[in-house]
Amino acid sequence: MTTNLKKMLSVIVCIVLLAAVALFTIGCSSANDKTDPIPSDTTGMTVTSLGEGERQFDFYVTDANGNTTKFVIKTDKKIVGEALLELKLIEGEEGPYGLYVKKVNGITADYDTDKTYWAFYVDGEYAMSGVDTTEIESGKVYSFKIEK
Repeated sequence: MTTNLKKMLSVIVCIVLLAAVALFTIGCSSANDKTDPIPSDTTGMTVTSLGEGERQFDFYVTDANGNTTKFVIKTDKKIVGEALLELKLIEGEEGPYGLYVKKVNGITADYDTDKTYWAFYVDGEYAMSGVDTTEIESGKVYSFKIEK
């Protein structure tokens, strides 16, 4: 009798743990969807093509109100930041960790004033390198989004 009770209790604990993991996974994926700077529906979005060159990539800018603008960038530069600086889409200042981007597409994010900053993304994921060191890769999508 005790063996059956222990088995049943083990099964119940396993089911509860599996349910908790499933709920945690669903919660995390929906939280990530909210921060993705690349909209899932770009129907009707105005697309601006800028520059000339052999390399091409899509570049999205999402402002503080959630409005997204898409650019198709053409360049001969090898680094994303170099291409965006050349086209005057980004501005910033050099710091100890590289280029600190303060303005994107004419929109300023000022951490000292309102705790906002420009977050840099590659393929919808927070970038692991700065815009001034990220090499342009074919098929990759680059974006900036204002965050707090």
